[in-house]
Amino acid sequence: MAARKKATKTSAPKKAKAKKGVSKINKLSQAHGKEEKFEPTTLDQIWGDTGMHKYKTLDETEYLEQLNDMAKVDLQSHAVKVGLIPVDNPEQLKKRLLTEFKKYAIAYKIPADVRKNNNLTLSKEAKKILEEGK
Repeated sequence: MAARKKATKTSAPKKAKAKKGVSKINKLSQAHGKEEKFEPTTLDQIWGDTGMHKYKTLDETEYLEQLNDMAKVDLQSHAVKVGLIPVDNPEQLKKRLLTEFKKYAIAYKIPADVRKNNNLTLSKEAKKILEEGK
């Protein structure tokens, strides 16, 4: 019987290890390049209500800092003022407060409809093609 050849270890080229920690991608912010014009949607907004009375800010990061600075008792009293039932778990309460804040802030930041000013005239052929989908 013939003896089997022993496999020799070949050293593969070592890959550079990635640095641990916060990556630069998380620090980047993205801009879309559109002009953000907000249109008032309620009478209060038309008369000048900015929405700052309930949360003292409409910026999510600023509100999150406020929540992180609050103690458990402060979080619970803030939840009652906002209209939430305070729970015993502070992390769960922060999560609920943040989702309610996002809903509230979005209501004040509805962008103006840019399609209103778009007076696009289509040819008869293009209209015929688009009507086929009805």
